[in-house]
Amino acid sequence: MEHCRHQIGSQTMSGNEHDWLALKPQEPSPSQCCGSGCKPCIYDVYEKELAQWERAKAKQDKSLLMEKKEQSNNSELNPDTFTAFNISSVEQLTEDTYQYKFELPGNSSLRLSLGQHIVLRGVVNGLEVQRAYTPISRGNAEGYFEVLMKCYEAGLMSQYIKTWKKGDMVFWRGPFGGFPYQPNKHGELLMLASGTGLAPMLPILQSITDDEEDETFVTLVGCFRTFDKIYLKPLLQDLARYWNVRIFYVLSQETSLEKLPWSYQENTYTGRLSEDLMKTIINSCRRKPFVLICGSSAFNEDMRRYLKAAGIEENSCFVF
Repeated sequence: MEHCRHQIGSQTMSGNEHDWLALKPQEPSPSQCCGSGCKPCIYDVYEKELAQWERAKAKQDKSLLMEKKEQSNNSELNPDTFTAFNISSVEQLTEDTYQYKFELPGNSSLRLSLGQHIVLRGVVNGLEVQRAYTPISRGNAEGYFEVLMKCYEAGLMSQYIKTWKKGDMVFWRGPFGGFPYQPNKHGELLMLASGTGLAPMLPILQSITDDEEDETFVTLVGCFRTFDKIYLKPLLQDLARYWNVRIFYVLSQETSLEKLPWSYQENTYTGRLSEDLMKTIINSCRRKPFVLICGSSAFNEDMRRYLKAAGIEENSCFVF
């Protein structure tokens, strides 16, 4: 009889253990980390949830796990949990780049600080993927936010993004990072952006042009492959009309400026943004610039090297 009771106890214990293992948080895979230095990172969230699970298991109290929220339904952006947002419009800008508009309830705002990014979660072939994107809409835009996204042929997240259509729900968390901008702190900002690296520059640039008291000079250098691949031309042309804003384009795969509209020819260079061209641009700045950089890791490294050769100190640069 004793033997039977022992067996039943073991079976009960085994089933209980199985239940707890099923509730244990899953360690994130490398694809789930967007690599942008978020605070908290997906791994920080995992550590927090694991500690919560261990406390609940030690007390054998599953109600302690109720605090755990993998996604939120309150329509407010949150750095710890993913929140669903509805896609209200999709606009194709170039053959591989899209502008997505997401609804915010009522006239609410994301209230982002300048240059902050948010993290997108997608699932492709059963694999969860996370990537960071910087909204291009003003941080105080009411009722919506907009994100610029480039789709890559072999990109996991790109496969997910390509399926989106108006009315779909998409999960974001954040905000993270950002550039601590203060009006008139820097005499001139030199913005070096490659492709969608334009995204964090736009809210900063618009905050300067929106503020009549801000007299910071801005030189934006946008690097694209061809003229057709320049994003948001009407917006950039409008911004270039401000007295304190200059915009240059560097087109790596254009061989001649003759086919470009005349309004672009004067402020466009063909080829790559080289060390010599960097020196020319810095020498043309009206004040000693503070430099903002955003692009691929190779682009960012090249820019830092060119800036150093041009005499710009490391503490006068910020890389997104």
